[in-house]
Amino acid sequence: MTQTHTPTMVESLTEIWQRLLGHPSIGVDDNFFDLGGDSSLALQLFTEIAQLCGRELPPVMIYQAPTIAALAELLEEPTTPRFPPLVLLKDGAQEPPVFITHGLGGTVIDFYQVVKHMRTPHAIYGMQSRGIDGVDEPFDRIEDMAEFYLDAVRKLQPRGPYLLVGFSLGGLVVLEMAHRLLAGGERVALLAMLDSYPHASYLSPAERARLAIRLAWRRVAGTIMPKSKTGAPSPGEAPPSATIRQLRESAKLALRRYQPRLYRGRIQFVKAAVSTTFPSDPRAVWGHLADELVVDTVPGDHLGIMTTHFEELAAVVSRYLTQAQP
Repeated sequence: MTQTHTPTMVESLTEIWQRLLGHPSIGVDDNFFDLGGDSSLALQLFTEIAQLCGRELPPVMIYQAPTIAALAELLEEPTTPRFPPLVLLKDGAQEPPVFITHGLGGTVIDFYQVVKHMRTPHAIYGMQSRGIDGVDEPFDRIEDMAEFYLDAVRKLQPRGPYLLVGFSLGGLVVLEMAHRLLAGGERVALLAMLDSYPHASYLSPAERARLAIRLAWRRVAGTIMPKSKTGAPSPGEAPPSATIRQLRESAKLALRRYQPRLYRGRIQFVKAAVSTTFPSDPRAVWGHLADELVVDTVPGDHLGIMTTHFEELAAVVSRYLTQAQP
């Protein structure tokens, strides 16, 4: 039964939802995603909520409160609730579930389009960084991130085989999770790393030199811009919140600290067709760090495989899941 809330909050949220989602009539228990909501609209929604209530909540909270009733209840709480480490992104009847983790400074909502287009009978859970809610301190070591997620994963799935997918920095996290699972005698049926690389300091001298030359030529050609020394956002882009800035800095430190080691299994690797600030050949990086490395290429650059070519990426990951034999 739906709890009662202050009319002002419910009415205000209803007006925002109706305008953003383009529906003249929305019930308090209607689901945001069922109404056509997506990650972009979630960002707009929580921007307006911040203006309305003076409270900055991460857009990923829409997974925890996907209805007007649930969101009103959350906003009426005096303190921000802790965000769970695992978020159900897609229902599925087949065991085991898929566990997928985001990149540096991102959230599980980044996978919205990819997960939407994945064809799999497995349930899909997103693994969310500690600290996104601004309550707990974020981790600054890949090893701590991996153990944090494994604690949550084992509660949901005590025994293997496990299906793990990670994008960018998240690929290093699931790699470390896989190491620990194998060391504990468990089986990893799928370890998929999506355009994921270690810090440049852990690349071979030859690979670092090739990357430096390519980046220099791109800057000369004007195809990429040097990073802003001030960290200022691009024109029209909202500045990140203090919580997001802290998450990014902690993740950057974790990336610099983590040195990959030999993985005694298969890595399914997705490479972005357009190489920008990352190595162009994943085999030169990961070939000697895995017993077996299988590489697939998806159109787009590092971010484009998620934001523009998500259907192609979803198709590749769906194939990986079909081929995996849990």
